Amino acid sequence: MQNTQSTKARKQARRAHRTRARLHGTASRPRMSVDRSLRFVSVQLVNDDAGVTLASATDKGMKEHMTRVERAVRVGQDIAKRAQDAGITTVVFDRGSAKYHGRVKALADAAREGGLKF
Repeated sequence: MQNTQSTKARKQARRAHRTRARLHGTASRPRMSVDRSLRFVSVQLVNDDAGVTLASATDKGMKEHMTRVERAVRVGQDIAKRAQDAGITTVVFDRGSAKYHGRVKALADAAREGGLKF
């Protein structure tokens, strides 16, 4: 019998690789990488040419009692503001191995409302 945990991790890594194989961030249009766990959501704007993170936001420090979707919306608004401060207006959206729905979609919609274009 196979170890289900390692099988699940392999499938998740394969999905993330499929998504990231088509995406590449530059200085003018960085990759907006979303990381979603069971408790938290975080996002980074990454310049893949130089291998540096230009801006990041997470919900780990939030003290207010909100649902996970509401926290994802707050993170989307925060990353849009930080991107505007850094002079970034367009990004390439990288959802990783997560489906584009729920918290990932809420974060993306909030970032779009904040002025980012993908």
